[in-house]
Amino acid sequence: MPIDAEKLLNWPFDDLEHSYQARDTILYALGAGCGSDPLDEGDLRYVYEDGLVALPSMAVVLGYPGFWLKEQNTGVDWQRLLHGEQGMVLHRPLPVSGTVIGRTKVTGLVDKGEGKGALLYSKRDVFDKASGDLLATLTSTSFLRGDGGFGGASGPARAFHPIPPRAADASLDLPTLPQAALIYRLSGDYNPLHADPKVAAAAGFPRPILHGLCTYAVACRAVLRLACVNEAHRLKAMEVRFSAPVFPGETIRTEIWRDGAELAFRCWAVERNVKVLDNGRAQIAG
Repeated sequence: MPIDAEKLLNWPFDDLEHSYQARDTILYALGAGCGSDPLDEGDLRYVYEDGLVALPSMAVVLGYPGFWLKEQNTGVDWQRLLHGEQGMVLHRPLPVSGTVIGRTKVTGLVDKGEGKGALLYSKRDVFDKASGDLLATLTSTSFLRGDGGFGGASGPARAFHPIPPRAADASLDLPTLPQAALIYRLSGDYNPLHADPKVAAAAGFPRPILHGLCTYAVACRAVLRLACVNEAHRLKAMEVRFSAPVFPGETIRTEIWRDGAELAFRCWAVERNVKVLDNGRAQIAG
């Protein structure tokens, strides 16, 4: 049965209040692989309460409405859903604990055609409850692989940020843990695709895959190291296209190209030589 575009475009999200503690901030960073080297002082700031700093990409799990596309009345074939793109603009450094309000809405729906899937665009603003300050704006594209051909508009689709046609200026390899997806899901994304071998097989994967947003967090760590001297407050924005899944335990290589305050970047699963993130862009403060 085709999805109901009007229903999805007007999906009734309630404002979501989300309280979190320092231990949740640490758990998020552990899911992203921080602390794998116990002597790495750069990572320690994200996983140790003495001088704790929030990893900037944690914004993507704050005020998160949950795996709402799994709800039966969306009509979406959720087992074939993939995360297509993710963007993040940071208006202020993230508190290591507090209460936030997440305000989500669907902003667009593109029909790529029968057998070609559909793109669902959404946006979430995250506010600090106490002050009312806007902390972050998150944009996301969901690739609904099983839901094309519903009769909707075929565009416009978002343009991709170009990767320069030259060798990267720098690169960094970061390992992921075999249990990375099982840790990362405790930060709020309980899609069984990342835990249940039967669900992964039904989606066409040989085993559970890593959350795209966990790969995004690993890329965030690399950008901080390569371009920000690991100073979290200097990362102002980051967006990327997910081009292939990562399997937990693989090494992720991040390549960056510098252009003043803006970076282009992409990531590879080293063991398979597969590009897993592409067309990345990051905005850096001086």
